Amino acid sequence: MEELAENQTNLNEFILVGFSYLAELQVVLFLVFLMTYLITVLGNLLIILLVIFNPSLQTPMYFFLVNLSFLEICYTTSVVPQMLIHLLKEQKVISKSGCAAQMYAFAILGLTECCLLAAMAYDRYVAICHPLHYTAIMNRQVCIRLASASWITGISVEVAQTTWFFSLPFCGSKRIEHFFCDFQPLVKMVCTDTLKNEIVILAVSVLFIMSPFLLIILSYVRIISSILKLPSAEGRKKAFSTCSSHLMVVTLFYGTGLFTYLRPKNNNNPGSDKMISLMYTVMTPLLNPIIYTLRNEEVKGALQESPLDRMKVS
Repeated sequence: MEELAENQTNLNEFILVGFSYLAELQVVLFLVFLMTYLITVLGNLLIILLVIFNPSLQTPMYFFLVNLSFLEICYTTSVVPQMLIHLLKEQKVISKSGCAAQMYAFAILGLTECCLLAAMAYDRYVAICHPLHYTAIMNRQVCIRLASASWITGISVEVAQTTWFFSLPFCGSKRIEHFFCDFQPLVKMVCTDTLKNEIVILAVSVLFIMSPFLLIILSYVRIISSILKLPSAEGRKKAFSTCSSHLMVVTLFYGTGLFTYLRPKNNNNPGSDKMISLMYTVMTPLLNPIIYTLRNEEVKGALQESPLDRMKVS
């Protein structure tokens, strides 16, 4: 009992194992992830500036896209800079408060993105299923409320969950088999009943992560049903192209996230977990601006338009 109490008292820092097993590739990984991070930030920043300064993109869909791009910058920033520092350091230590701060940011931004993707799905549902009333339904006030609700939900739920989680006692090994502080690897270090803690985390995930996902699925059921009823093939193609980018982003984000957090515990492997986590923390934020530019004619047109042309339009 004394040893357990001592472990709990002294466990004020953690060691993020990360990619230590690839010791000879640390510098190469640093350069790869650094370039990926810079391209991600610049790509999403380009989308934000493009929408803000282009009058033709002042629509609800692009309002949500600006929110998503800003969120993606913050989301990847909550993980990648710390990972880059640890790739160049032999002692990959993070304080308990630093670990908590990273988890606060990551969890808040992750849940906010779930809600924002649901809001974007609703926007596409109104645009395709109720085109004549789209402007009236998706007015500026509604868009701001939907975006605000996404942020408020993410902040309130994850601040409560993360605060509760870090109020639990930690003991045993300091080693976290991951490259950032996440619930799954950390819950194994909790001294109290881990089954109860895992049930609470799973319940929050199902309620607040799966609910937006269910709304997205219901929206696309109605969207696909409406598209199939269109008389012309050209009309169906055009309607589907307006939501294909969003659908790809949802598939990337939820596909990797659900596979990570909802698969059976006995199937978890630290190595594969890290690879999957890289998909939604590094690759998805990188691919989002690419998906929205390569598959969106309006954005490609805005990119090709010169600043002089924009001044003439305005």
